Amino acid sequence: MNTRKSKRILILGGGDLASGVAAVLHRNGWHVVISELPEPLVVRREVAFAEAVWNTQHTVEEIQSVLVHKDEEVEAALLAGKVAVVVDPDAAIAERFDFQAVVDARMFKRFSPNTIRQDLPLIGLGPGFVAGENCLAVIETNRGANLGRIIWQGSAEQDTGIPGIVEGRGIERVLYSPSSGIFKGLVKIGELVRQGQILAEVGGEVIKAPFDGLVRGMLRDGLNIRAHMKVGDIDPCFDRDLAFQISDKALIIGKSVLEVVESLT
Repeated sequence: MNTRKSKRILILGGGDLASGVAAVLHRNGWHVVISELPEPLVVRREVAFAEAVWNTQHTVEEIQSVLVHKDEEVEAALLAGKVAVVVDPDAAIAERFDFQAVVDARMFKRFSPNTIRQDLPLIGLGPGFVAGENCLAVIETNRGANLGRIIWQGSAEQDTGIPGIVEGRGIERVLYSPSSGIFKGLVKIGELVRQGQILAEVGGEVIKAPFDGLVRGMLRDGLNIRAHMKVGDIDPCFDRDLAFQISDKALIIGKSVLEVVESLT
């Protein structure tokens, strides 16, 4: 038995935002395939299906994902009710499978022309996409009154580069690499930390906690990263469950993507 074309979606990227979209689609009966890089650079790893690239499988909330290599494994994963993750930076799988649409959730902040079949409807998340020009629809990703708005003509708001405010904390919630080098995390996701505590090292330089809080995300050990790259996420709330839950932002965006793909059937 084959999964129906009208229920297949290809998502480019498997980070936390993309995974929230995948979760909403999956829970509404869609068969999701995620294309990823050979070494995903994901911070909120516990809620990212991209982790399957490293671990061969990964569960986000109650949804299972599995790393697949062959086309028959893709079919088997979808029929088993799992999210299929494939290492396929160029999304060549779009040439071999029928998808209802493609969701570009890589969050490049700019449009990146690709070789994906032009006959497939493309839904872009955030800045860089222009509905009616390089995609079918754009979903607003900036927090605020317009978060999740479906844009059928035009573009999303420009990226502010400033995270949403949580308990009065904004940009300081995000940890950045002070230099290039090999990343080494010294705490685990879900751990409670204190201000000034050393959380990670990069190229011999340390990264300290900016305030007391919860480690909501942390880059994987051993990755060779560049300076000023996002490597961690600290939340001022002390609720450990937050580290393992899909964000409200991702779910709102996911519901908007669902509305668009449902309109195509």
